[in-house]
Amino acid sequence: MKPYEKIKARGLPDNIASVLNKLVVVKLNGGLGTSMGCKGPKSLIGVRNENTFLDLTVKQIEHLNKTYNTDVPLVLMNSFNTDEDTKKILQKYSHCRVKIYTFNQSRYPRVNKESLLPIAKDLSYSVENAEAWYPPGHGDIYASFYNSGLLDTLLDEGKEYIFVSNIDNLGATVDLYILNHLMNPPNGKRCEFVMEVTDKTRADVKGGTLTQYEGKLRLVEIAQVPKPHVDEFKSVSKFKIFNTNNLWISLSAVKRLQEANAIDMEIIVNPKTLDGGLNVIQLETAVGAAVKSFENSLGINVPRSRFLPVKTTSDLLLVMSNLYSLNAGSLTMSEKREFPTVPLVKLGSSFTKVRRDPDCT
Repeated sequence: MKPYEKIKARGLPDNIASVLNKLVVVKLNGGLGTSMGCKGPKSLIGVRNENTFLDLTVKQIEHLNKTYNTDVPLVLMNSFNTDEDTKKILQKYSHCRVKIYTFNQSRYPRVNKESLLPIAKDLSYSVENAEAWYPPGHGDIYASFYNSGLLDTLLDEGKEYIFVSNIDNLGATVDLYILNHLMNPPNGKRCEFVMEVTDKTRADVKGGTLTQYEGKLRLVEIAQVPKPHVDEFKSVSKFKIFNTNNLWISLSAVKRLQEANAIDMEIIVNPKTLDGGLNVIQLETAVGAAVKSFENSLGINVPRSRFLPVKTTSDLLLVMSNLYSLNAGSLTMSEKREFPTVPLVKLGSSFTKVRRDPDCT
């Protein structure tokens, strides 16, 4: 584990543009806006000044490319839930100085909890049988990225690292100091996997944490913790940090491990109840759980400002407020705030939806 301050203290080299040209930004774009009462992809919900999550992401990368005269592309990992709507909206960015690629994560069948058989009758997908399928968590990125052919395309273009983050984390911007640490490591040995972690507060007790086991870093999620130990896992004093899901990963390492079938991730069993009352099981994996499969992995303890997720309308109110200013797609907290922490906002049940209109447009 390294403190971010140490990495920032190294400064930046003169050739930062050539370093940036080795980077690809990947946003996890498989989620729907249902938690905020919206139909369609969450990334298309308006966040600030009519800008959606996707608008802000494109603006951030375009600003980088214009400032440093670089070619950092954006890759969106869509799911079958978000792919069609996202592709329709991408046309509006054709004039932007950002190459945008997409690929789809897998579609897995939900399993009946009683019979342990898939509830889908056949392999076809339609609106009518959509409930029979699910996207299997963001751990699917490695196989789907490789199988799409996009990983090889980007390697052929000379790209070396991907910066992966959730599209609803507005703090997950490209950090030049971390990128420089990856490309020009002080000890000469490059990291294949970097996980940004940040200090845990009582609001983050469910976040996954990094542990060390058999000489390797491992991600432990709350779903993997036996019930008698859950309170211990939530302890702010015992487990002081949690995973922001901002990850920097070597493309060549992903290719090597994927071809050797050597990416090992714990399977999370996620029980769900469908609208009709049927109990099903979803088997999922988390992108960060692969940390133990990579060589020379590192955790960087970053400032809280790099973790600004918008999961609810309470979070949305916060980022819409004058606590933050918007510049080139990035949000910055006002210097007038006396505390570096984000205030806790809890809206009542009348305000759980973004708008009365479920399209949220």
